[in-house]
Amino acid sequence: MAVTGRTRYGGRPLADWVDGCIAPALARYGFGEVDIVSGWADIAGPRVAAFAEPVEIKWPRRGAAFKTPKGGDAPSEPGGGRPPATLVVRVEGAFALELQHLAPLLIERINAHLGWRCIGKLALRQAPLAGRPPRRAAAPPPKPAAVAAAQDLTGGIDDEALRAALVRLGARTLKVR
Repeated sequence: MAVTGRTRYGGRPLADWVDGCIAPALARYGFGEVDIVSGWADIAGPRVAAFAEPVEIKWPRRGAAFKTPKGGDAPSEPGGGRPPATLVVRVEGAFALELQHLAPLLIERINAHLGWRCIGKLALRQAPLAGRPPRRAAAPPPKPAAVAAAQDLTGGIDDEALRAALVRLGARTLKVR
């Protein structure tokens, strides 16, 4: 007996339910494909995903004719010959300039992921990313007394790299007045 998508006790993995739950909410923003939002880090790459996120897909009006560069009608594809949409992307601060230069590559990656020419251009909106915690400030350097105490405690270790790592760790964790 073959098991298809079910565990031994009849339950289903949570991942099977997520797309169905968020699809109606994303449809209000033009996302017919949940994959663009749920798989953004895989599509865009970790560097772009750290500073940008998809917000909305704006589709052109139905009456807009779509011609190929040679003047013919668009081939039949999942878009039904419609002109490609505009993907609105929220981007943090100065990364917008870099994303502007990466836009053709990102559009190509999105369309390759979907399997058809869905996105034709990006519209960038500079704003903080939603749901991301603010970046923490770097910890202050350890006190010289803590570094000296950590060096004293690790003096008997022969391996230079190990001793240096333990001194760095100890300097941050020791409470020295």
